[in-house]
Amino acid sequence: MESGQDIRALRDLLAWQVELGATEAIGDAPVNRYALAAGEAAPGSAAARTEAAPPAERTREDDPVAVAKDLAEGARDLAALRAAIAAFEHCDLKRGARNLVFCDGNPAARVMIVGEAPGRDEDREGKPFVGRAGRLLDRMLAEIGLSRAAEAPEHAVYITNVLPWRPPQNRDPKPDEIAMLLPFVKRHVALVDPAVVVLMGNISCQAALGRRGITRLRGHWTEGYGRPALPMFHPAYLLRNPAAKREAWADMLELKARLEEGP
Repeated sequence: MESGQDIRALRDLLAWQVELGATEAIGDAPVNRYALAAGEAAPGSAAARTEAAPPAERTREDDPVAVAKDLAEGARDLAALRAAIAAFEHCDLKRGARNLVFCDGNPAARVMIVGEAPGRDEDREGKPFVGRAGRLLDRMLAEIGLSRAAEAPEHAVYITNVLPWRPPQNRDPKPDEIAMLLPFVKRHVALVDPAVVVLMGNISCQAALGRRGITRLRGHWTEGYGRPALPMFHPAYLLRNPAAKREAWADMLELKARLEEGP
């Protein structure tokens, strides 16, 4: 039997180790680490247990992008697509937003505008491009004979965003948020089937083209979502940088010329 002095010494040693942060036993027996092969985990250690544990199986239901694809592909019309987005539970933005911002304008329009994400005004009203940025966009469109309120397809526009929910503090969407919601955007464009798509802002270009740099991309026709696409400055950017309105006006004239050429 150990003496009381030995027991006190062991208790003092244990208390000293606890003060140093050693609060968890990871093995039942001492390990001669000099005898271990390079890179080999000590028996009973956390690393050894991790190596021994089989990887958790990831199901399709755990993959946000796969879930979004399934929901989007199952939508046969715009009403069904809106319901599918509302049923999507993998995006945390949904929990902090007031409203789902789906669309505005005429779905028969030849022009479809894809913006970035809702801001405070859009989140409150449940429509894309409202507030100061929306009013500026409406004035720009009116100058070339277009309106979100027009009934005739040749004079109408249809508007949506890459994200249907407002990011906190109007921050830029994260890459994983864009990726998980992109299947809905693609299906949205396919259902509307516009003649041209206007990509407004960096986030819209990133989603459609896989590229950013709106100052270089704007004004140059490309292909997005399988259709002719024209990148443009976002109206919110123009409010912060009025000098860029000259380029924005040139882009609007380019859009008008393309529409006048016909299908």
